[in-house]
This record gives sequence, structure tokens and C-alpha cells, in this order.
Amino acid sequence: MAVFMDLNLMFSADRTRISKLLETAAHLGFSTVAINYMFEPTAKQKQLPLQEIPVPKPINELIDQLPVVQGRSRPIRVLNRLTVVVSDPSHYRPNAPEYRRFDLLAVQPTSEKLFHAACMLYDIDIICISVTEKLPFFFKRAPINGAIDRGVMFEVSYSAAIRDSTMRRYTIANAASLTDSCKGKNVILSSAAEKALELRGPYDITNLGLLFGLSDGDAKEAVSSTCRAALLHAETRKTASGIVYTARSQQEAPSDPPEGDTPAAKRVKTT
Repeated sequence: MAVFMDLNLMFSADRTRISKLLETAAHLGFSTVAINYMFEPTAKQKQLPLQEIPVPKPINELIDQLPVVQGRSRPIRVLNRLTVVVSDPSHYRPNAPEYRRFDLLAVQPTSEKLFHAACMLYDIDIICISVTEKLPFFFKRAPINGAIDRGVMFEVSYSAAIRDSTMRRYTIANAASLTDSCKGKNVILSSAAEKALELRGPYDITNLGLLFGLSDGDAKEAVSSTCRAALLHAETRKTASGIVYTARSQQEAPSDPPEGDTPAAKRVKTT
């Protein structure tokens, strides 16, 4: 039996709204969801202050009790995710310790140059494709193949298509352009839902995937096994970056003075 996931439920400070989102997702059969914290820097900054990047809230502060997944005997699994809207290269900070608070790390590039960097260089899990406007660039297969080789996923969200007919055209056009370039590989479909009414069931989303140009098999995997691959990639990334960060911290830490230069040794020399 497939395990369905929606890796993009928009964060809200309204506990009631979050509770309804989680309850509806569990009722629709999603076993795993991710609460998405959006972060859009407004200026060129080489060092973004710590307080500007959102801090994920513990799940017990968002909902009193996790709902049980429809057809299963276990509660829904809730992860947290950070999506950085990158409009300048300085907006992405490699190995930033603030990123390690989140289970998933995504970027939404706003230009072809930044999309290329996200595909080839950024240590991330997901690249979000804008669906609220016409893309200002065309997808090229070289960077897309580079992202696929690195295990990075491309995300298309559908809730904007529910809200507005113009955004519906953009969603279909941008998604079709992506799937044509990546041949349906490494694509995940998610809701980006802000309200429970914007959520759709896994099989409805699969049908949307067909509209976006995915094959039947790729559309089913876009809400199940490809999402799982994104989670496995995130676990590997966090482990590797944790090793790098720890090693770097140790290198930056002041080393112990030579044995003969310690204060105790100096006292011995002077006596």
C-alpha cells in the first residue's frame, strides 16, 4: 500500500487553521506532511541575522493531538520545512546553522542564473517552481539533469490553480514545461495549501499530474515514493552538513596552548 505525502502545508500562526489542515490531510490519507515556513529576504545580505530566519514551532504548540491517518492505525507524521525565495545569490547561505532546525530545505529561485545555481550547487532537497506567474526563463536540460543526478527534487504545487483562473494557466504551463524538460523524473506534487478546502486527495492529485504532462506512473510516485526520496535526501544532507559544520567549528575553536606554555608550566619555570 502506497504511503502518500504532502510536503508543503503553509505555516500559519492560527492554531485552528493548522489543526484543520492536519485533520483534513490525515482524513484524505496522507501519512506524512511538512509544515512550510516561507522566508523571502528583501535585500542583498551576506549575513542574514539569525532572528530573520523563521524558527519552527514544536508540533505540540500547533495542535493538541495528532489525527490518525485514514485507513491506518497511526497518527500523521508532521515535519517542518524552510523555503527560501532566492532573488540574489547572497540569500542562500551554505551550511547556515539556522537551516539545521528544519527537516527539509527548499529554495524558490527567481531567475535563470539562480535556478542553475540551485540545480548544480546548492545543498538543498527541493527546488520550487513558481506557479503564480509566467516564468522569466526557459528550463534547460543540463542544470535539470545535474539536479536529478544530485537527488534534488522539483516541486509543483496546485493550490494556486484552485484559487485563480489566471494562476491555473500559469500552473499548467510551468508544470508542463518542467515535466517536458525533466522527463517526469524527480517531480513531487504538493498543495501549498493555506486552508483545508484547498487540499485534494492523492488520487485527485495524480490526475492533476497527468494534466501537467506526467505519465501515470510518475504522477503516482509524485505523491508517494518521490516524496520519500526527498526525505531520504534530506536525512543524508543533514548528516553530511552536520559533520562538515562540526569539523569547521572544531577548526575555528582556539587550540590548547603547548604543554610548556600553559600557566601552570610558566609558574613551574619561574619557581
